Amino acid sequence: FFQFCSAELLLMMSLMAWGESFDRLLECKTGQLVFEDFLKTEYSDENLLFWLACKKYKKIIRVTEMTIAAKQIYTEFVQVGAPRQINIDCVTRDEISKNISQPGPNCFDRAQKLIYGLMENDCYPRFLKSETYQDLLEQAEQQ
Repeated sequence: FFQFCSAELLLMMSLMAWGESFDRLLECKTGQLVFEDFLKTEYSDENLLFWLACKKYKKIIRVTEMTIAAKQIYTEFVQVGAPRQINIDCVTRDEISKNISQPGPNCFDRAQKLIYGLMENDCYPRFLKSETYQDLLEQAEQQ
């Protein structure tokens, strides 16, 4: 069926899927980019960037690479005063700080879940009502 669909129809289907669930939005690379642009307007793109960095981090197998990546994530997003500091509770931040010298594959799980929840319950509903998303839907419908 999909091979016979036009690009416009596929775009429309993707855009509508983004409105069905937050996971559907994040599964789509274009969805991630559009959502990131929206988050930039709210000065909260660090949330998505952190979540994506954690997702990528979990795929690392080699311990040396994991240690380097964990320290980069910690420095950029987690430590107090980080350039893109995420909004997490002090218990979660302290837990990560204690484990950062010997990070495991799940060292950011708690923080990643917190940030996911924040985006899903706070940012995502605003995104769906945003001019950005509504304009895209309107443009796709007109094609």
